[in-house]
Amino acid sequence: MSHTFDQAYWERHWSSEGATSGAADLPVSPYLPVETKDLPVGSALDAGCGSGTEAIWLARQGWRVTGADISAGALAVAAGRAETAGQAAHLEWVQADLTTWEPGRTWDLVVTHYAHAETGQLALYKRISSWVAVGGALLIVGHLHSNRGRGLHSDYQDHPEHATATAVGIADLFAGPGWQLQSCYENTRTVAPGGVPVELSDIVVRLHRT
Repeated sequence: MSHTFDQAYWERHWSSEGATSGAADLPVSPYLPVETKDLPVGSALDAGCGSGTEAIWLARQGWRVTGADISAGALAVAAGRAETAGQAAHLEWVQADLTTWEPGRTWDLVVTHYAHAETGQLALYKRISSWVAVGGALLIVGHLHSNRGRGLHSDYQDHPEHATATAVGIADLFAGPGWQLQSCYENTRTVAPGGVPVELSDIVVRLHRT
């Protein structure tokens, strides 16, 4: 299966499978609470925030959050959900293509969950890392290379190779000066979008910018 991860793709994704369906109500990523529990609260960027689940969770913990996504439809839903959650004052939403966006600032924490771009995963991760402030953290959660999710939700199945990575591959990307590796692991878990069990193989990497 081949995907073109342009704006049209993500608008279709969120209108048909995310922003107007149960996917918008998925629980927060299990990795986010674990990997941020010991971090000092400050400013955060959710890069590829979708319908806002992780961004809203961060705001509830006291972070000042920017949610950036290429999909206007997803951001509209995210803003509505933030209002309902009483967190609108702690969040801002930016429609942006992460491969070309120049935010002109940095954040204490940059997180990304399953964001994909035409440039490929490693190029995307390297780009968003430039938005981490010195002393801040970068948390990457993505699809493990060779993952073949099993279930009826087709978007979890047969990810093209350029939309996957390995924990080692990401760690090697940041092996030079300026970064300390804090977490690096792979995990398999089961989710049930729409009540259909789906197995996901994830990569989780957290780095500290020195």
